[in-house]
Amino acid sequence: MAEKATKGGEKSRRLRERFALALPVRVHCRESIDHEWVQMSRLVDVTPFGARLRLSRPTEIGRLLHLTLPMPRPLRCFDHVEDQYRVWSLVRNVKLLDPGAEKGALVEIGVAFVGKRPPRSFESDPTRRYEIAQSGADSGLWAVKEEAGELLSAVSVTDKRKESRHTIPIEVLLQVFGKEQGFSHTEMTVTENISHQGAAVFTTLDVSPGRFVRLSSEEYKASMLAVVRARREGADGIPRLHLEFVGGEWPL
Repeated sequence: MAEKATKGGEKSRRLRERFALALPVRVHCRESIDHEWVQMSRLVDVTPFGARLRLSRPTEIGRLLHLTLPMPRPLRCFDHVEDQYRVWSLVRNVKLLDPGAEKGALVEIGVAFVGKRPPRSFESDPTRRYEIAQSGADSGLWAVKEEAGELLSAVSVTDKRKESRHTIPIEVLLQVFGKEQGFSHTEMTVTENISHQGAAVFTTLDVSPGRFVRLSSEEYKASMLAVVRARREGADGIPRLHLEFVGGEWPL
């Protein structure tokens, strides 16, 4: 009995072993209802359960990405006869990188493989975030569920903030990531309020929830990645973007 347990443990460790395979991978992201992008990258390492790779644009924990790669067949959980392995993947962790030192890479992400098809709710709202529902130790895949406590509206953005916002007008540069490399729109604006974890900024841009931006301030010597949680018009008729910072905190 002890020997069987040992063999089972060895098999489990082999399934979880990371293989340093720099395989080319096509990454497709539906960032919002009206915006998507595709990027070619290479894996850092891979297991039957997931992979690690680098991107030259931001994402966040809980997002779904569609990967296409020439996965070795012994590591696959389905489509063993196909040339390409097409698998939906959940972002589990995000590490910010220095693009200047990492050949343009902005983030390194770890993803969990979740299957051939996305959850049904993703089709109607690609901005939804998910979390692991249960272990996929037997199949090599993971089940997902919608993330608890997700902020889905401007009302919830206002009422369920993690910390108090400070009404401080800070002049900032707002840059919106586009479909291709670089930014599609930029504008100089000011914050309506700000905290360590997010901000509301006045805007003339029509940027939908789910999109990613960079917010920079000369005064604070700060530059942060952020995701748009909501866009709303105030009582004064001026639109605001509600932003949540990704991968760090604003230095208040």
